[in-house]
Amino acid sequence: MEKRKIPFSPPDISESEIEEVAKALRSGWITTGPRTKLLERRLAAYIETGRVDVDCEEPENAAQYSNRVVCLNSATAAEEMNLRILGVGPGDEVIVPAYTYTASASAAIHCGATVRFIDVQKGGDPITHMPEMDYEALGNAITRKTKAIVTVDLAGIVCDYERVFAIAERKRDLFTPVESDGTALGDLNSRIQKALGRVAVVADAAHSLGASRMFRGERKYCGAIADFTDFSFHAVKNFTTAEGGAAAWLPLPGIDNGEIYKMYQLLSLHGQNKDALAKTRLGAWEYDIIGPWYKCNMTDIMAAIGLRQLDRYPGLLRRREEILRRYDAVCDELGIAHLNHHTAGMDSSNHLYLIRVPGLDEQGRNRIIEKMAELGVATNVHYKPLPMMTAYGADVSAFPNAYDYYHNLISLPLHTLLSDEDVEYVCQSLRQVIGETV
Repeated sequence: MEKRKIPFSPPDISESEIEEVAKALRSGWITTGPRTKLLERRLAAYIETGRVDVDCEEPENAAQYSNRVVCLNSATAAEEMNLRILGVGPGDEVIVPAYTYTASASAAIHCGATVRFIDVQKGGDPITHMPEMDYEALGNAITRKTKAIVTVDLAGIVCDYERVFAIAERKRDLFTPVESDGTALGDLNSRIQKALGRVAVVADAAHSLGASRMFRGERKYCGAIADFTDFSFHAVKNFTTAEGGAAAWLPLPGIDNGEIYKMYQLLSLHGQNKDALAKTRLGAWEYDIIGPWYKCNMTDIMAAIGLRQLDRYPGLLRRREEILRRYDAVCDELGIAHLNHHTAGMDSSNHLYLIRVPGLDEQGRNRIIEKMAELGVATNVHYKPLPMMTAYGADVSAFPNAYDYYHNLISLPLHTLLSDEDVEYVCQSLRQVIGETV
């Protein structure tokens, strides 16, 4: 084979994104403004319909899809804002699968809560092979202190939310909603918890914009399944705004979406009750600070990238699926376990391609990664279980399934800048390295 250089996950940026960013720069409006608000509405329409062609500048659609999504500067900020809107704080517990990236857990810690890790299913989900949480362990982990379950749609594969919600409902008698502390945020926290009446389901959908699953008899897209959802638009994601993310939530009885949206705005912009766009109106300079809060808003430069990415997104997802089908074929040929991204009732966003090579220990896995790199193919590992990390105790012994899933796992490059010839080169490289190593 003639050697190629295959990067792991570069961003797919076209001239349309570059032109939109230039327009934003020339407009004089580069912080949170009209492009961010339009992207929020278009994402809300996409989450509801699966379509990217809904005209969200048309007044009726603008009204329908406003106050449904908040764009922020990262998925980590989005998860933290979700938990703060929910009222998670000191003395509370948040359940997180041991097999995930740090943001799934750190956001709860930022809020002052205690994270309770649970192991994943042995070998992953029996159908998708995704390292999905052990649902029996989830049920056993819920206590009177539990306020939220963080689910992780890892690699873009959607969790079994039917089971997660059934467990949360079954444990309803353990849940006591927080009482208002008399502040605007505390009052909203209390009303949200009382409206739910159970532990909240908070989706870490960093990988899964555009993924869907049959849920309660209907096809639902990520963002319209869990009580609260956070998305990542980081440079390595399918859909990018360079950095960035978004929060979404389901409507709650007795609580206006506009009130929830407004609280996200306050939390993400220093507690200031007018954003820069509102202050441009004649005579509208004066504002108040409602609380000493945070700074994590999205800019219109970032939103400009997102608007044009969203135009292209269905095609990007189709191309990713074409690539993973070719990977499926070579892995099946070599006897390598891999994720199943599309099953009856579930369609992934095709974000990551995880393989597990039988019979390898960590050292053998690392040799394959090194040999692939020597051939010019960048690979990765998603992820090292959090209990192995210093910040989370550096002891994975209580989570044997998470370690077992990790120790022989490799992520192959999966992105839309791969040509057919690049994909074939990755497949041939994998054949060669497995033949030499296993």
